[in-house]
Amino acid sequence: MPKIDSPALTRLSSYFLPTLKEPPADAEALSHRLLVRAGLVRQLGAGMWTFLPAGWRSHRRIEGIIREELDRAGAQEMLLPVLQPAEIWRRTGRIAIDELFKLDDRKGAEHVLAMTHEEAITWHVAREIRSYRDLPQILYQFQVKERDEPRPRAGILRTREFVMKDSYSFDRDREGLERSYERHIAAYDRIFDRCGLDWHRVAADVGMMGGLGAHEYMAPCPAGENEVALSSAGYAANVEVATATPRSPDGLPEALEAAEAVQTPGQTTIEEVSRGLGVPPGALLKAFPIVTEGRGPVMVVVRGDHRLNEIKLAGALGEAARPAQADEVEALFASVPGFIGPVGASVPVIADEAVRGLRGLVAGANVRDRHLRGVEPGRDFEPEWADVRSVEAGDTCPAGAEIRLEPAIEVGNIFKLGTRYSEPLEATFLDESGTERPVWMGSYGIGLARILAAAVEQGADEQGISWPRAVAPFDVEVVALGKAGEESLEVAERLYEELGAAGVEALLDDRPRSAGEKFADAELLGCPLRLTVGRKGIEAGEVEAQVRRGRERRTLPLDDAAQEAVSLWRELP
Repeated sequence: MPKIDSPALTRLSSYFLPTLKEPPADAEALSHRLLVRAGLVRQLGAGMWTFLPAGWRSHRRIEGIIREELDRAGAQEMLLPVLQPAEIWRRTGRIAIDELFKLDDRKGAEHVLAMTHEEAITWHVAREIRSYRDLPQILYQFQVKERDEPRPRAGILRTREFVMKDSYSFDRDREGLERSYERHIAAYDRIFDRCGLDWHRVAADVGMMGGLGAHEYMAPCPAGENEVALSSAGYAANVEVATATPRSPDGLPEALEAAEAVQTPGQTTIEEVSRGLGVPPGALLKAFPIVTEGRGPVMVVVRGDHRLNEIKLAGALGEAARPAQADEVEALFASVPGFIGPVGASVPVIADEAVRGLRGLVAGANVRDRHLRGVEPGRDFEPEWADVRSVEAGDTCPAGAEIRLEPAIEVGNIFKLGTRYSEPLEATFLDESGTERPVWMGSYGIGLARILAAAVEQGADEQGISWPRAVAPFDVEVVALGKAGEESLEVAERLYEELGAAGVEALLDDRPRSAGEKFADAELLGCPLRLTVGRKGIEAGEVEAQVRRGRERRTLPLDDAAQEAVSLWRELP
């Protein structure tokens, strides 16, 4: 386990650990509340966070685990600048990303503050790699990232500045990329296991990174911004890209020989129409008028009990789309907001696959206060078919098992970039025959603060944080009960020193505070093991030990307390 040695600064009487009794008023996520209360982090501004000494110790421990595993995988550590010329981002087409900080220096030269480092590392590789003999390579760094986040939230989970581990693989061909990708999967699996997280590796969208494929590492917890689809058959995917067989809608109306109009005055939502006509939401067609740059206006239709998936829709369209404005619904779609539908549509219609084969459906009639019932796709309108819905709990995965949905924190991601960056930045090499070929790349990220927050979210209880052993700021906290000059403080000091000599990083609470205050702070900070030294225990020849996770208590013999505590600590998760 990575060690962080600072023995002179681990006595609470002189340690900077400003704990609070109450959480910040705006704190929603559990990790936000507890990290602030425990004195581990403080906010400087919106999306800007300072790690205080104990919080930084946990951050550095996570960094140490990651470094060990990447070095073991053959990666080489380096450091790239955060401030970068805008030109390389312009060449890859990513200069237009809204979240990218852009600035001009005093001479008017354009720069960016990097939110990731694909452009910079590829620029260097383009100038240093010449031959197939120079490949493969894996390079990595720990570096600050800047992101013009529009809505910072949840403490250190969504911020404007953060430290990330990013590594990059460079290979001769796709087969080489696959080997580098698998090597990172093995390293990442070990990293998240060692950090003590409950995690899933899920299929993911490539997003702004581009490339041939991606996976995300997700830590399930209620504060998670992402939703993952899982099944007992091993299926795991981000809901953004998950596919599944939907449940059949219950209570569909009888099919009609032809669609017929029905009055629905003022009923503009799925819930209102469902209630007004006495049909289940799954019997309705939910129509979305959208506008694209390339295809113009398009109508997208999903079942009324399903959600439109914007990521899948963009994939089906081959481009991004935006919702039509109210005036555009009338001008471009010849319809009325709240009553739009695919029958007689004046624009192309894309229907979700879950609608295929259904009969007796209800859809907007494109006339105010009117819907159509008995609608059948294929008879009443001929759509383009695509999977554009989000999977739902209870759907069936490709292997036939039931899908469940879990909120999760994304703690890492891996991307098969292919030649997405090497081609525009001209990172090429000469193969064995002397032919010039583009380098094949992979990109692999880990958010250190996100691991820290996920560890808090997954292990905390009503009293405070309960750290996994590997990422706790300290291994053991020794609590001395008594006043200066009393034997209990001397015994606690001796125990603290013996633990340090045994290689355990201990924290000594030697403050002149009440036992209740010391215990409350110890449980809030959440070190894996607490040892309490007091007058009664000394008289009995004992030291009280409490395992933080589960709060199990036991006594250790005073003479062998350090050795017994080390053995107990090593057994902890």
